[in-house]
Amino acid sequence: MSDKNYLSVYAKSFNWAGFFLPKKTYKKCSALYDFCRVADNIADDEEKLEVKEIKFKQFKKDFVQKNFDNPIIKNMWDLIDEFKISVKIIEDLLDGISSDIKDKVILNSKKDLLVYSYRVAGTVGLMMAKILKVNKISSLKSAIDLGIAMQLTNISRDVIEDSKINRFYIDKNFEEISSTINLADTFYENSFYSIKDIPISFRFSILVARRIYRKIGYNILNKKTFENYKNSGKIYVSNIEKCIETIFAIFDLIKLSLTSIKENQIKHDHFLINEEINLDERI
Repeated sequence: MSDKNYLSVYAKSFNWAGFFLPKKTYKKCSALYDFCRVADNIADDEEKLEVKEIKFKQFKKDFVQKNFDNPIIKNMWDLIDEFKISVKIIEDLLDGISSDIKDKVILNSKKDLLVYSYRVAGTVGLMMAKILKVNKISSLKSAIDLGIAMQLTNISRDVIEDSKINRFYIDKNFEEISSTINLADTFYENSFYSIKDIPISFRFSILVARRIYRKIGYNILNKKTFENYKNSGKIYVSNIEKCIETIFAIFDLIKLSLTSIKENQIKHDHFLINEEINLDERI
């Protein structure tokens, strides 16, 4: 695996949840995150557009041509081979990141927002589920839902920061931010019951991550107005709140163990995404 642990540097909420994973599985999840982070950093770097385009093109070429001199690429291919991850999922991820390498990014519809969120995060949820040995189709779809929910939370949290680099995933007002948090909430709900199909040793970690990320959305809603939101800086979940959400996740774990729900009763709002991307081919 790579010497640098991007998960602990860039994703403290995920890293907290990862504490509850077996060490071997945590390393594999961390390798997936490293690949995603390195690709995403190319798009986010403060360099000229032309430089970012060249760097991203080279990264894609290294991936396609299996340049194993790059440990990030090698580790990703090891995951693909071990967990039979469809290359189409990685292509979707790279398409999503590539769409950010522009002078100006604007998403014009709910469909654009959901397709983008699937590409940059639903893909990651799907790959993570495969690493956690999830097999049921409905559960893999729920993993996509959890990834989308988390990305919608990110977008809602970073409206000011994104607008400074000419990225407008949603409109810059509190009504739109609240609406996106509520949309994220439906995807969090859709992800819940399928977590029961994740092996027991991994289940609690996912419940903790889901709880903490959802809490970011609630903290955003608590700002009430755009002025308060704008003056808050980056909205996050404090360590005390993480401890409380971790305790709530214990109740989630108990609820899941006591609840029986049929696979066809679990909702997945993938209609708009499937208009553009055949998710069944990825699962």
